[in-house]
Amino acid sequence: MKSNYKIAAAAIASFVLGASTVSVLHAQAKLPAYAFVEIDVKDQDGYTKDFLPKAQANIREYGGKYLAGGFNKAISLSGSPPPTRVVLLQFPDMDSLKTFNVKQRQLEAELGDKYASFRGVAVEGVEQK
Repeated sequence: MKSNYKIAAAAIASFVLGASTVSVLHAQAKLPAYAFVEIDVKDQDGYTKDFLPKAQANIREYGGKYLAGGFNKAISLSGSPPPTRVVLLQFPDMDSLKTFNVKQRQLEAELGDKYASFRGVAVEGVEQK
């Protein structure tokens, strides 16, 4: 009979330890980060052929996902009308987004500024409950 109590106590202890480990790991998980970018395209052909493929490769390299946007897809809810291209990107965390941004800014300076002007905003996601 005593061995049954030992097995039951070991099972309960394992469950409690596992549950506490999951909650600690969940608390350490980084939140996703989002980039909202307004792009005023001056030369759509050059932008599409020369700049966009390189920008999309940068997004993928840093774990980014294209969530919404495109050419002439945004509407104004208030204020001035949106630029010709608006995109919403998601990254695994703010560190990934910041690292992506360093490389992206370099690409914009070297190539993108010939075809468009850029304005971007980053925001960290919130924990979903």
